[in-house]
Amino acid sequence: MNTTPSALRIGWRRGLIELRQSFTNPADLVSHFLWPVLMLIVMYFLRDNAFGSSGFLLGTLALPSILGMNAALGMISMSQQLTADREDGTLLRAKAVPRGMQGYLVGKVVSVAGSTLADLAILLIPALFIIEGLSIEGAAPWLNLSWVLVLGLAATLPIGAVLGSIFTSARAQGLVQLPMLGMMAISGIFYPITSMPDWLQAIAQLTPIYWLGLGMRSALLPDSAVAIEIGASWRHVETVAVLGIWAVLGLLIAPIVLRRMARRESGSTVAHRREKALQRVG
Repeated sequence: MNTTPSALRIGWRRGLIELRQSFTNPADLVSHFLWPVLMLIVMYFLRDNAFGSSGFLLGTLALPSILGMNAALGMISMSQQLTADREDGTLLRAKAVPRGMQGYLVGKVVSVAGSTLADLAILLIPALFIIEGLSIEGAAPWLNLSWVLVLGLAATLPIGAVLGSIFTSARAQGLVQLPMLGMMAISGIFYPITSMPDWLQAIAQLTPIYWLGLGMRSALLPDSAVAIEIGASWRHVETVAVLGIWAVLGLLIAPIVLRRMARRESGSTVAHRREKALQRVG
């Protein structure tokens, strides 16, 4: 009997339950709204500042990039949740059920992707009333935004799953966040990447974060804004190629890493991690 459809249905329901819980828990609600509110404040103060002699406002240029950054933050959330579920034994319980790991991962993808999309909406909707100069007329911008988001999440969430499998404690997540923040700093989020040194531009283009931001800018900015991009081009083909490569690599590597991680999980390892956590608290 093929239990895969059943695992997918269970995972889908599990993800929706986790998503609903995250919007009814006060602490999670603060997390959902705090970052978008901070970004809105930043863009509000940048809204009248121009980028050099280009005539474009920094707030207008920053909004699509920040949306791309927020989408990329889904991989950090995925990593943190996987690590937390290892520590409290959730993964061990999922492992004990037939196809439980498959259902668990489907649920986690649904909940993290849903939370990410909700956070993007919390940021984008009020920003449309604050930021001027966006190109959002008609269906084309929203269709472009949709494919960039889907491909971007496919490229980043598997990376988060791999990182969550590698790092065994919540404290080790700092090793994930610091490089992520560094990549965001050089990826053209808050200032056009063409104003940075060539070697930083080259490093940024190796990451999915830059391409997510570029794809968002191509969807929401007017065509004339392409003049301040690398090569004065939106580089749609390159965006699809780079994000696609990251997605394929992640989808190939993540299941292998997750299976190996699940095989190492046992009651004794969970108890050992719990004991160490209690010692840190004590």
